[in-house]
Amino acid sequence: MSERRRSGPEFPEVTLAVIAGGRGERLGGVAKGLLEVEGRPVLERLLELGRLLGDVLLVANDPAPYARFHLRGVEDVVRGRGAPGGVHAALEGARTEWVLAVACDMPFVTEAAVRGLLEARGPEVDAVCFTVGGRVEPLLALYRKTLAGPWGEALRAEEPSLRGLLSRCRAKLLPEEALRAVDAELRSVVSVNTPEDLSRHGAILPSPGLRGNAGN
Repeated sequence: MSERRRSGPEFPEVTLAVIAGGRGERLGGVAKGLLEVEGRPVLERLLELGRLLGDVLLVANDPAPYARFHLRGVEDVVRGRGAPGGVHAALEGARTEWVLAVACDMPFVTEAAVRGLLEARGPEVDAVCFTVGGRVEPLLALYRKTLAGPWGEALRAEEPSLRGLLSRCRAKLLPEEALRAVDAELRSVVSVNTPEDLSRHGAILPSPGLRGNAGN
Protein backbone atom coordinates (compact mmCIF):
# COMPACT_ATOMS: atom_id res chain seq x y z
CA MET A 1 0.00 0.00 0.00
CA SER A 2 1.39 3.39 -0.96
CA GLU A 3 2.20 6.08 1.60
CA ARG A 4 -0.39 8.35 0.01
CA ARG A 5 -3.13 5.75 0.33
CA ARG A 6 -2.25 5.06 3.97
CA SER A 7 -2.40 8.76 4.81
CA GLY A 8 -5.69 9.43 3.01
CA PRO A 9 -6.59 11.71 0.10
CA GLU A 10 -4.20 14.45 -0.90
CA PHE A 11 -6.89 17.15 -0.75
CA PRO A 12 -9.34 16.14 2.00
CA GLU A 13 -10.85 19.63 2.06
CA VAL A 14 -12.25 19.27 -1.47
CA THR A 15 -15.35 17.43 -2.74
CA LEU A 16 -15.69 16.20 -6.31
CA ALA A 17 -19.22 17.14 -7.39
CA VAL A 18 -20.36 15.63 -10.69
CA ILE A 19 -23.16 17.78 -12.09
CA ALA A 20 -25.42 15.25 -13.81
CA GLY A 21 -28.37 17.45 -14.71
CA GLY A 22 -29.83 17.76 -18.17
CA ARG A 23 -31.68 15.24 -20.25
CA GLY A 24 -29.25 14.84 -23.12
CA GLU A 25 -32.17 15.57 -25.45
CA ARG A 26 -29.93 15.86 -28.50
CA LEU A 27 -28.68 12.35 -27.71
CA GLY A 28 -32.10 10.75 -27.33
CA GLY A 29 -32.63 11.61 -23.66
CA VAL A 30 -29.78 9.49 -22.29
CA ALA A 31 -28.13 10.10 -18.94
CA LYS A 32 -24.98 11.71 -20.31
CA GLY A 33 -22.73 10.44 -17.56
CA LEU A 34 -23.34 6.94 -18.94
CA LEU A 35 -21.95 7.75 -22.39
CA GLU A 36 -19.03 5.42 -23.03
CA VAL A 37 -15.60 6.65 -24.02
CA GLU A 38 -12.72 4.24 -24.49
CA GLY A 39 -14.86 1.44 -23.09
CA ARG A 40 -15.95 3.14 -19.87
CA PRO A 41 -18.81 5.42 -18.82
CA VAL A 42 -17.84 9.07 -18.56
CA LEU A 43 -18.91 9.09 -14.91
CA GLU A 44 -16.54 6.23 -14.13
CA ARG A 45 -13.70 8.15 -15.77
CA LEU A 46 -14.49 11.27 -13.74
CA LEU A 47 -14.62 9.33 -10.49
CA GLU A 48 -10.91 8.61 -10.85
CA LEU A 49 -10.35 12.25 -9.92
CA GLY A 50 -12.10 11.55 -6.63
CA ARG A 51 -9.18 9.56 -5.28
CA LEU A 52 -7.32 12.85 -4.77
CA LEU A 53 -10.18 14.45 -2.88
CA GLY A 54 -11.98 14.06 0.40
CA ASP A 55 -15.49 13.28 -0.83
CA VAL A 56 -17.59 12.62 -3.93
CA LEU A 57 -21.07 13.93 -4.62
CA LEU A 58 -23.51 13.35 -7.48
CA VAL A 59 -25.93 16.16 -8.29
CA ALA A 60 -28.95 14.71 -10.09
CA ASN A 61 -32.67 15.22 -9.64
CA ASP A 62 -33.15 11.69 -10.97
CA PRO A 63 -30.22 9.62 -9.67
CA ALA A 64 -31.73 6.27 -10.72
CA PRO A 65 -29.62 5.83 -13.90
CA TYR A 66 -26.48 6.14 -11.78
CA ALA A 67 -27.55 3.86 -8.92
CA ARG A 68 -24.92 1.22 -9.69
CA PHE A 69 -22.17 3.69 -8.78
CA HIS A 70 -23.45 3.95 -5.17
CA LEU A 71 -22.67 7.65 -4.82
CA ARG A 72 -24.02 10.08 -2.27
CA GLY A 73 -26.44 12.26 -4.17
CA VAL A 74 -28.22 15.57 -3.80
CA GLU A 75 -30.99 17.24 -5.76
CA ASP A 76 -31.37 20.88 -6.75
CA VAL A 77 -32.40 23.08 -3.85
CA VAL A 78 -33.68 25.77 -6.22
CA ARG A 79 -35.40 23.98 -9.09
CA GLY A 80 -35.44 25.04 -12.71
CA ARG A 81 -32.12 26.88 -12.72
CA GLY A 82 -30.08 24.46 -14.82
CA ALA A 83 -26.33 24.30 -14.26
CA PRO A 84 -26.27 27.19 -11.74
CA GLY A 85 -28.83 25.30 -9.67
CA GLY A 86 -26.72 22.16 -9.91
CA VAL A 87 -23.56 23.85 -8.68
CA HIS A 88 -25.53 25.51 -5.88
CA ALA A 89 -26.89 22.09 -4.84
CA ALA A 90 -23.32 20.77 -4.71
CA LEU A 91 -22.26 23.67 -2.50
CA GLU A 92 -25.21 23.09 -0.18
CA GLY A 93 -24.55 19.35 0.00
CA ALA A 94 -20.78 19.43 0.38
CA ARG A 95 -19.16 18.59 3.71
CA THR A 96 -15.87 20.22 2.77
CA GLU A 97 -14.58 23.76 2.38
CA TRP A 98 -14.15 23.50 -1.39
CA VAL A 99 -16.09 21.87 -4.24
CA LEU A 100 -14.66 20.82 -7.59
CA ALA A 101 -17.65 20.98 -9.94
CA VAL A 102 -17.39 18.97 -13.14
CA ALA A 103 -20.08 18.35 -15.74
CA CYS A 104 -21.00 14.69 -16.24
CA ASP A 105 -20.42 14.90 -20.01
CA MET A 106 -16.73 15.87 -19.85
CA PRO A 107 -14.80 12.64 -20.44
CA PHE A 108 -11.26 13.96 -20.73
CA VAL A 109 -10.67 16.00 -17.56
CA THR A 110 -7.06 15.43 -16.51
CA GLU A 111 -5.55 15.28 -13.07
CA ALA A 112 -3.06 17.92 -14.17
CA ALA A 113 -5.88 20.35 -15.00
CA VAL A 114 -7.49 19.73 -11.62
CA ARG A 115 -4.18 20.29 -9.86
CA GLY A 116 -3.84 23.59 -11.71
CA LEU A 117 -7.13 24.74 -10.22
CA LEU A 118 -6.26 23.49 -6.75
CA GLU A 119 -2.88 25.21 -6.73
CA ALA A 120 -4.46 28.55 -7.67
CA ARG A 121 -6.56 28.75 -4.50
CA GLY A 122 -5.88 31.32 -1.82
CA PRO A 123 -7.54 32.98 1.16
CA GLU A 124 -8.64 35.88 -1.04
CA VAL A 125 -10.31 33.61 -3.61
CA ASP A 126 -13.83 32.08 -3.61
CA ALA A 127 -13.73 30.42 -7.02
CA VAL A 128 -11.11 29.31 -9.55
CA CYS A 129 -11.75 28.47 -13.19
CA PHE A 130 -10.10 28.49 -16.58
CA THR A 131 -10.92 30.78 -19.47
CA VAL A 132 -10.85 29.23 -22.94
CA GLY A 133 -11.49 31.15 -26.11
CA GLY A 134 -12.22 34.21 -24.03
CA ARG A 135 -15.02 32.47 -22.11
CA VAL A 136 -15.06 31.26 -18.53
CA GLU A 137 -15.38 27.49 -18.07
CA PRO A 138 -17.63 27.21 -14.99
CA LEU A 139 -18.18 23.44 -15.12
CA LEU A 140 -14.57 22.56 -14.55
CA ALA A 141 -14.04 24.86 -11.61
CA LEU A 142 -13.45 25.15 -7.88
CA TYR A 143 -15.95 26.87 -5.60
CA ARG A 144 -15.77 27.72 -1.92
CA LYS A 145 -18.72 26.26 0.01
CA THR A 146 -19.52 29.63 1.57
CA LEU A 147 -20.88 30.75 -1.81
CA ALA A 148 -23.94 28.54 -1.20
CA GLY A 149 -25.79 31.19 0.79
CA PRO A 150 -25.49 34.21 -1.51
CA TRP A 151 -25.86 32.11 -4.64
CA GLY A 152 -29.01 30.51 -3.28
CA GLU A 153 -30.48 33.95 -2.66
CA ALA A 154 -29.59 35.02 -6.18
CA LEU A 155 -31.13 31.89 -7.72
CA ARG A 156 -34.37 32.36 -5.82
CA ALA A 157 -34.62 35.98 -6.91
CA GLU A 158 -33.61 35.66 -10.58
CA GLU A 159 -32.10 33.32 -13.16
CA PRO A 160 -28.40 34.20 -13.31
CA SER A 161 -25.91 32.24 -15.36
CA LEU A 162 -22.91 30.62 -13.74
CA ARG A 163 -20.71 33.21 -15.40
CA GLY A 164 -22.94 35.91 -13.96
CA LEU A 165 -22.64 34.42 -10.48
CA LEU A 166 -18.87 34.24 -10.84
CA SER A 167 -18.75 37.91 -11.71
CA ARG A 168 -20.22 38.66 -8.26
CA CYS A 169 -17.63 36.81 -6.20
CA ARG A 170 -13.87 36.76 -5.73
CA ALA A 171 -13.13 34.59 -8.75
CA LYS A 172 -9.66 33.83 -10.00
CA LEU A 173 -9.72 33.31 -13.76
CA LEU A 174 -6.80 31.32 -15.10
CA PRO A 175 -5.79 32.10 -18.70
CA GLU A 176 -6.13 29.56 -21.48
CA GLU A 177 -2.34 29.25 -21.53
CA ALA A 178 -2.43 27.86 -17.99
CA LEU A 179 -4.60 24.97 -19.17
CA ARG A 180 -2.62 24.47 -22.38
CA ALA A 181 0.54 24.12 -20.31
CA VAL A 182 -0.82 20.86 -18.88
CA ASP A 183 -3.37 19.93 -21.57
CA ALA A 184 -2.11 21.12 -24.94
CA GLU A 185 -5.30 20.25 -26.85
CA LEU A 186 -7.66 21.59 -24.15
CA ARG A 187 -9.39 18.22 -23.96
CA SER A 188 -10.25 18.74 -20.30
CA VAL A 189 -13.01 21.18 -21.24
CA VAL A 190 -14.49 19.05 -24.02
CA SER A 191 -18.12 18.08 -23.47
CA VAL A 192 -20.20 15.56 -25.41
CA ASN A 193 -23.62 16.98 -26.18
CA THR A 194 -24.57 16.15 -29.77
CA PRO A 195 -24.46 13.21 -32.20
CA GLU A 196 -21.58 15.00 -33.93
CA ASP A 197 -19.70 15.07 -30.63
CA LEU A 198 -20.14 11.31 -30.31
CA SER A 199 -18.27 10.63 -33.53
CA ARG A 200 -15.74 13.44 -32.98
CA HIS A 201 -14.67 12.15 -29.58
CA GLY A 202 -15.18 8.41 -29.98
CA ALA A 203 -18.10 8.22 -27.56
CA ILE A 204 -20.95 5.73 -27.84
CA LEU A 205 -24.42 5.63 -26.35
CA PRO A 206 -24.95 3.25 -23.43
CA SER A 207 -26.91 0.08 -24.04
CA PRO A 208 -30.70 0.65 -23.94
CA GLY A 209 -31.05 -1.05 -20.56
CA LEU A 210 -28.62 1.39 -18.97
CA ARG A 211 -29.71 4.68 -20.51
CA GLY A 212 -32.20 5.89 -17.94
CA ASN A 213 -33.32 9.49 -17.71
CA ALA A 214 -31.23 11.96 -15.76
CA GLY A 215 -33.44 14.95 -16.31
CA ASN A 216 -33.52 17.99 -14.06
